[in-house]
Amino acid sequence: MATDIAEIIGSGIALKLLFKIPLIVGILITAADVLILLLLMRLGFRKIEAIVATLVTVILLVFAYEVALSNPSIAGILGGYIPSSDVITNHSMLYLSLGIVGATVMPHDLYLGSSISQTRQLDRSDRNDIAKAIRFSTIDSNLQLFIAFIVNSLLLILGAALFFGTNSTLGRFVDLFNALSNPQIVGAIASPMLSMLFAIALLSSGQSSTITGTLAGQIIMEGFIRLRIPLWAQRLITRLLSVTPVLIFAIYYHGNEAKIEDLLTISQVFLSIALPFAVVPLVLFTSNKKLMGEFVNHAWVKYTAWVVTIVLVVLNLYLIAQTLM
Repeated sequence: MATDIAEIIGSGIALKLLFKIPLIVGILITAADVLILLLLMRLGFRKIEAIVATLVTVILLVFAYEVALSNPSIAGILGGYIPSSDVITNHSMLYLSLGIVGATVMPHDLYLGSSISQTRQLDRSDRNDIAKAIRFSTIDSNLQLFIAFIVNSLLLILGAALFFGTNSTLGRFVDLFNALSNPQIVGAIASPMLSMLFAIALLSSGQSSTITGTLAGQIIMEGFIRLRIPLWAQRLITRLLSVTPVLIFAIYYHGNEAKIEDLLTISQVFLSIALPFAVVPLVLFTSNKKLMGEFVNHAWVKYTAWVVTIVLVVLNLYLIAQTLM
């Protein structure tokens, strides 16, 4: 539900930026996205994959174009990928870093990826067919993570390249939208078109997450709760569960965008905190010879996965301890 909260807020803000729709109304409009998804499902699962790929391509191209215009420091970009002790000692940096991790490696997508792999047509008695399906699933998941990593990096680079040292408060989507058309902040490249492209990318991101989040919610409900009700009802319930808290929050704060975006960041950090609960069983199961047979994780994959998982758990526990203190 945390990922749905993020895309609902993102879509609501994008609708306000593009069409001047009040934020609360925009949030209500996003609740109807599930009806569009139900119609899309009639086209077939591969068509939905193509739609999501198109939305992600729009996001990638828009951010890449805006980053290219911003002329960032290549040395600064490469240096930013080198781990620094500041991430551990600075609470704000750790908080935002884990939020980015949660937005990149979303736990619900691990279940969605497993379900999508089952939609492939294969002969389960043919070892070569199974190996081929696993190979394609591995390529799919790695490609998705890589693109998510690139998109998050581009957004971070865009903010640093355009706004560092401007003494402007640019921590919100609305601030970024307004700044991209303000020559006093971003210089000669400022243009209303850049602002519009940014809002379009934000809306595309929300719609892409709508599809994946709703499908993942349905899969998890079927798998864990073993809820056997019509698909339209499952998706509607999943959507209502995610829209309701955001709507209550928005009404309570009278549509205050700053407060709403705080909720978005919190939801992404929550995804990072929840990630080990999905990753630990995943590593355990895929490293189990009895379950996986000849397709069990190689030793280097298993140990690398455990190192990454332990680091993530330690960082999350450290964040929680810092927050409580």
